[in-house]
Order: sequence, then structure tokens, then C-alpha cells
Amino acid sequence: MSSVRVWGPGVGAVVVLVATGAWARGTTGDTGLWDAVRPAIEARLVADARWDVPDAELSELRARWFCQAREVFLREDGNRVRAGVDTLCMEYGVRDGALQECGGAQVPKVIRLERDTAGSYRVVSLEEPPDGAGHGAWEKAHFGALAASRLDGDADTDALETAARDHFELSADAPVGDC
Repeated sequence: MSSVRVWGPGVGAVVVLVATGAWARGTTGDTGLWDAVRPAIEARLVADARWDVPDAELSELRARWFCQAREVFLREDGNRVRAGVDTLCMEYGVRDGALQECGGAQVPKVIRLERDTAGSYRVVSLEEPPDGAGHGAWEKAHFGALAASRLDGDADTDALETAARDHFELSADAPVGDC
């Protein structure tokens, strides 16, 4: 009986920590759904990306955007999905065998998608926080305080640099410079 009194609170604490961790992560844990919506999300991010390089340089550098999204939360309701994502988009070009980083942004977004009769998803709306004042309040309102605290961390551009090197047919160790 005494072991129950000793172990009971410990087991209860572990259950609370696991449940809190799952809630704070905010995802459905449905990797199949994320794998289905992610291509539509990332294609929309690339389509909406703004050029940071003057037009004259774009053709010289063959610059283009590369984007990735990280799931913060994902909710499915019938043929509709609401996704909270942390996005990272980087603009890369190439000059003299080197990758050129021309711009980029990391922005949280809430994206709504719909599934068509063929089972493909398309983005129907996209929300992002305002620049400057109100940014933090928007994140907390749309992601919750715990999830919002995980947004805007250090951006890992390795995967985007690899995709850009592949696109421009550069070697895996091609240097990265600034435009």
C-alpha cells in the first residue's frame, strides 16, 4: 500500500507531462494528412513570395524562391483543413558557381485548405500577422500562448540551400554568398 502512495503521484505527474506536451505541440499526429496538405501549402508560399532583388538582377541571378512549412497544428473537418504553420521562404540565385542568398522571411501563418473530389488539397485562404505592433497578439490569438512561444525560432535553412543547389545544379558544397 505504501508503494502506491509513493508511485501514484509520480505516475500521475508523468501522465500530466505527456498530455501537456501533446497539447502544447498542438498537432493531430496525423502524418498522412500533413503529407497530403504540405505540398499545396509550400506551392502557395512560393507563388505568393515577393521578390527582394531588383528585376534587372533576377534574370542575371536566375533567382527564385524556395519555401518550407513546419506544422504547428493541423485540424481536419470533413473536406476542410485548418493548418497553423511556421513558414520559411528564402530567395536564392546563382553567380559564378556560388549560391547567392538574396532575401528571406520566417512568418507564422494560418492556412485553410479544401480537398477536391480527386483527393487533392488547395489553399482557399491564408492569414498572417501584421508587421510591427500586433504581431505577438496575433500569434497568441491564432496559435495559443504555448504554441506561439515556439514560433520564430532560429531558422534552419539547410534543406532550402540543398534544394536550391539541386535546382541550380551546383555541387553540394557550393558556397553561399549574399546577392
